[in-house]
Amino acid sequence: MESLLLEKIGLLSNNISRDDLKPGDHIYSWRNAYIYAHHGIYTGDGKVIHFTRGGGLEIGTGTILDKMIVSSVPNHGGDNNPCPNCGQQSNLGGIVSSCLDCFLAGGELYLFDYGVSPAIFMTKLRGGVCTTATSDPSDQVISRAKSLLTRNGFGDYHVFENNCEDFAIYCKTSLVVGKSYVLGRSGQANSVSAAACVARMLSPWASNAIRLFSDIGMRNDAVKVPVESLVARQS
Repeated sequence: MESLLLEKIGLLSNNISRDDLKPGDHIYSWRNAYIYAHHGIYTGDGKVIHFTRGGGLEIGTGTILDKMIVSSVPNHGGDNNPCPNCGQQSNLGGIVSSCLDCFLAGGELYLFDYGVSPAIFMTKLRGGVCTTATSDPSDQVISRAKSLLTRNGFGDYHVFENNCEDFAIYCKTSLVVGKSYVLGRSGQANSVSAAACVARMLSPWASNAIRLFSDIGMRNDAVKVPVESLVARQS
């Protein structure tokens, strides 16, 4: 109930109607009772390009992380109910194109915000819903997503170091961190690091401050990298 109230006033996430979707939008859907969100790029005509780890490839920690990774796979309602548009995608890994229904996997639809002010960023109680970085034009966003889909060129999926949010943010901004092209700068990953610090500081504002200064839009070492250069480094 508390999560639903916070959502309605915009402190957790930004619910959006399908009718309001535009090609090039960065969208996401919460999984497992707001534990984790799956992200992708809406390309129009009911299609979403997103980065996933195939079902059955859990990391085997015996913790909630296994459920988080599995939740990123497209799902039309179970293994015995393949999508008439996408087919059976639950075992696919890497960058895939799915219909909106399979991407959402029964969840609600949310819009990731770009170009938010630091003040607005600090009001968000969860990471992975916005960034201070500005988005490139939608045609460039879609071109990057489709190019990476064709080449499957975003490396191996890792829930903290290289995940679906990292993929969507790169498509929207072409930003990576430093000369080594570090990914893994997503809001969700930063939230985990911030939470560990807060456990010691006992201050929720400390968590938000850590997330803010870790945000890719705030970092001085974030640079724009063309798809061709990124793919070359991943191969």
